[in-house]
Order: sequence, then structure tokens, then C-alpha cells
Amino acid sequence: MLRRKPSANLKLSFSTVVLFALFFCFGSVAAAAQDDIPPDAAPPPIKHLSKTEKDQLSGVLKVKDRTKLSLELMDSRVSVAEKYLPQEQYEMVFRELGGFHALVDDALTFLTTSDSDKGKVLDNFKRFELGLRSFTHRLELIRREMPPQREYYVRILLREMREARAKAVEPLFGEIGIKKSGEPQ
Repeated sequence: MLRRKPSANLKLSFSTVVLFALFFCFGSVAAAAQDDIPPDAAPPPIKHLSKTEKDQLSGVLKVKDRTKLSLELMDSRVSVAEKYLPQEQYEMVFRELGGFHALVDDALTFLTTSDSDKGKVLDNFKRFELGLRSFTHRLELIRREMPPQREYYVRILLREMREARAKAVEPLFGEIGIKKSGEPQ
């Protein structure tokens, strides 16, 4: 019985599989290393809305007005955090950023659960995303001024802002999107 030599294609595919497995293993280790919390990192602030913010937001019924109010409240939180930064009152900066984070989560939750008029809700998703985009630069400047122990949370906040922006844009390209004339829905 004649034995056939293994083909070059088989060797190539086996080596490709081994190379892919090694790349996957080392890639996942590198990704896990990026999410490691530094040992001296300060604990993140509590995401909490103040009573006045809750009252203001609950008093607004229209989606457009609620989105605008949320963005205004976020702007005031970041402005206050920026004022505390030169005074090196990092605990106060953290408190304001925690409130900002809570406002982002609240606005996104409100928009995703609102579907009274889908067209208006989509417009407000866009308004919300554009508003969040304007905060990214300001938060990056805050992150650069923070001491290393507190900088980690601001980095996490920036990443969550990117995720919130992605969630806000997602409905614009989904099934609900704008219907062209003559196309069935």
C-alpha cells in the first residue's frame, strides 16, 4: 500500500489554524490587560440624580423638551466639575461626574422607552447624540488634569459615553428609519 505525502495545503491550513489560535490567545490577554483596574484607583462615584433634577425631569412630558433639559443639566454638571478642577477638589469633580453619568443613563433610558411618535423620538436620539459629542472634548480635558488615581474613572466614563452615543444612533438606522416614498414599510 502506497502512503501519500501530506499535501502542502494541509500543512498550510494547520499552520494557519495554529497561528490564528495563538493570535486569539494573546489578543484576548492584551484586551483583558486593558480593563484591569489600577491598584491605586479611586472608587467610582455614585451615579445619582439630585432631587431637583428628578423633579425637573419628571415635570417635562414632551420628548423634545425632556431631551433638551437633560442636555442642559448635563452641561451644568460638567461646568461645575470644570470649576472644581483648578482648585484640586477632586472629590467634588467626581461627584459632579457621577451626576453627569446618571443623567446620561436616564436620558438614554427615557428615549429608548419612548415611542409615542417615532419620528420625534428619532429626532431626539439625534439631538442627544450630538449633545453627547460636545461633552467628549470637555471630559477629555478633565481626564488630563486628574491625578492618576482618579483618571481611570474618567476614562471609563468616556468609553461609556461612546457606547451611549452608539446606542443613540442605532435606532436611526434600524427598522424604524425614514421610509422612502413608494417603498413598503
